[in-house]
Amino acid sequence: MRDLVILACSKCKNRNYTTNKNKRLHPDRLEQKKYCRCCGKHTLHKETR
Repeated sequence: MRDLVILACSKCKNRNYTTNKNKRLHPDRLEQKKYCRCCGKHTLHKETR
């Protein structure tokens, strides 16, 4: 039931992280503050489709 999702930086659009989530319990897109290596700082990362 858990699916693999890719997180992309909202500033530079670079796909930095992968994680998994239960899409039945959390159908909306995942958003987390994570460190972006390209920007060199913590930015908001959103789930890509």
